Amino acid sequence: MLPGLTLPASLAGLLRPLRPCFTGPSYRTFCGLVAGLCGQVRRRTVCGMLLGAGLSRCWPHDRAHYFFARAAWDLDQLGLAVARLVVALLVPAGAGITVAVDDSVFARCGRKVYGAAWQHDGSSPAKDKLGFGTCFVTAGIVVALPFCSRPVCLPVLARLHVPGKGKAAGKARKRDAAPASTVSCAAELAGLLAAAFPGRRIDVVADAHYHGPALRGLPPGVTWTTRLPRNAVLSGLAPPRVRKPGRPPRKGRRLGTAADLAAAAAWQRAAVHVYGRDQDRDLAEVTCLWYGCLDTITVRVILARGPRTTLALVTTDLDTPAPALIERYAARWEIEQAFADARTVLGAGEARTRTRRAVQRTVPFALLVHTLVVIWYARHGYDQADITARRAAEPWYPGKAEPAFEDMLTKLRRVLICARISRGSPAQPTPEQTMAVQAAWAAAAA
Repeated sequence: MLPGLTLPASLAGLLRPLRPCFTGPSYRTFCGLVAGLCGQVRRRTVCGMLLGAGLSRCWPHDRAHYFFARAAWDLDQLGLAVARLVVALLVPAGAGITVAVDDSVFARCGRKVYGAAWQHDGSSPAKDKLGFGTCFVTAGIVVALPFCSRPVCLPVLARLHVPGKGKAAGKARKRDAAPASTVSCAAELAGLLAAAFPGRRIDVVADAHYHGPALRGLPPGVTWTTRLPRNAVLSGLAPPRVRKPGRPPRKGRRLGTAADLAAAAAWQRAAVHVYGRDQDRDLAEVTCLWYGCLDTITVRVILARGPRTTLALVTTDLDTPAPALIERYAARWEIEQAFADARTVLGAGEARTRTRRAVQRTVPFALLVHTLVVIWYARHGYDQADITARRAAEPWYPGKAEPAFEDMLTKLRRVLICARISRGSPAQPTPEQTMAVQAAWAAAAA
């Protein structure tokens, strides 16, 4: 293949708005690593990215390692630039921005890997759900794509979280000035998005772990919706002040737990659209205080009773109807799918970096590439004929009606291969180049 980096015009145009985040040399390295991570199908390490871009014999390997470990670029600035790209291209103008927040552990090994520790990992096959690796708190924007029946989460911001209370964890937090908990880290990411989109409403959804006093200082215009713990005790709103000696009460009478509210609720039947299907649920809501967690911030508790269980949500959003809130919370699951796609299809977490800045950057870089792949496919790559051809090639898969992330990445790989081979040259390819193209197409479709 011809030496040097060649990007298709569609991908180069998509990456151009990210140019202010880098210096000139770093931007060229960034483009090469993006193309390499998309094009590599095995061993998605830092050197593997160069191999995937066809640059392993053109660029020194230290150029890629330098980009992650020492180059002058800010991860949050890059993430916010990608977030502006997502909002500009895939979110309706003036509409609220739904943000899903969660953390995921990426398996690592070795005692000298910065930030790696034993911690809870929900995706671990072990019975105790413990895994050794690095934990990243991630915020992704949930969007609706015209060719997908379910929403898609696009990660835009990610922070390394160092767990534990030991001396090593304390030194890491002191050096990086990082929040001490995943909840405070998630609240900080939501604040960054609120500052990047002034005047836009930010609706954050998270699982039951993401609650605590760190949410008391959320910026104006940011709402938070999460699952209510079973042992959470709720109180009524504070009564009006009266002219009596002493401090006025900060909360009303005790309402009890979610189970107590469900026992006394007035249920109403409503249709709820979740996970791509319409379901009938009995709904109820209560406006109250969660004093132990959010102090005197007024919240709503949404109860949804199904055939087997009752879902209890707590939200600071006081205006959105209950069915829409449940649909918004159900979209939180898409960030789990984004983690799975980035890890298994794109290779996030396979980079064997050890130093502080390299560890902090490699996994978020892969998550941002995941987002860029989806944006590229939505703008330039979607073709219903590809889905029809996939069904014809795989007759055992007759129910496939929409593209998965693997289809999007395969389409981009094929475009990258064509751009790399042609390079606008009228010369006929050599037999070695033809064989390389055939092998790359077979790997891209594998």
